[in-house]
Amino acid sequence: MIFDILTLFPGMFSGPFDESIIRRAKDKQLIDILFHNIRDWATDRHQTADDSPYGGGAGMVMKPEPLAACIESVKAMHKTSSVVFTSPHGRPLTHRIAMDFAEKPGLIIVCGRYEGIDERIRSLYADDEISLGDFVLSGGEIAAMALVDSVTRLIPGALGSLESAEYDSFSDGLLEYPHYTRPPEFKGLSVPDTLLSGNHELIRKWRRKESLRKTRTLRPDLLSQVMLTREDRNMLIEIEQEKHCDL
Repeated sequence: MIFDILTLFPGMFSGPFDESIIRRAKDKQLIDILFHNIRDWATDRHQTADDSPYGGGAGMVMKPEPLAACIESVKAMHKTSSVVFTSPHGRPLTHRIAMDFAEKPGLIIVCGRYEGIDERIRSLYADDEISLGDFVLSGGEIAAMALVDSVTRLIPGALGSLESAEYDSFSDGLLEYPHYTRPPEFKGLSVPDTLLSGNHELIRKWRRKESLRKTRTLRPDLLSQVMLTREDRNMLIEIEQEKHCDL
């Protein structure tokens, strides 16, 4: 899969994309990440990529000419790639969206800056727009990093184990169950006996129940979006009863 990242600050990506899963995916040639400095398509000697907004107001707006030229140049090289803008106007990034993107041959990610991008660029070129949430960032670069990371880990071979992605939080609509490792006791807290039992069916049920418990406690809104089995519903009843017993 090819990620083309269009940005005014390509240097921001040198650290995050040179470590861990992203680096291994690049080494395995599962992904390729190409950076395009939007200023390189500016035609004036100062490489101007922004200007003051029509109608007045604070800040600057990214100019349409260099950005359009950059997008068209990259799109000409990778015709099947989708153009995705990182923008507060976009739909919030979810695991399902990342899964859909992972099926595509490539993404051309356009990083916004300043007060935003000239609206005509959005109208002409955006196939999709993605946001990390209802908060403000200095630019779209951090959102682009999150998007590349979330998509890359879903590409077969990127993770050490197929189960790693399969049981991630949100993979089935729920938060992931708690994890423990050695030692069996730490600062007076012990690993649940079930995880030490060696009984795979008991462990499966414990993990599912704790996944439901964590989701019910931290993100109850997710439960209404999940296809719950009869076992899940019985577990939720047990969790509710246990909650009242603890009061």
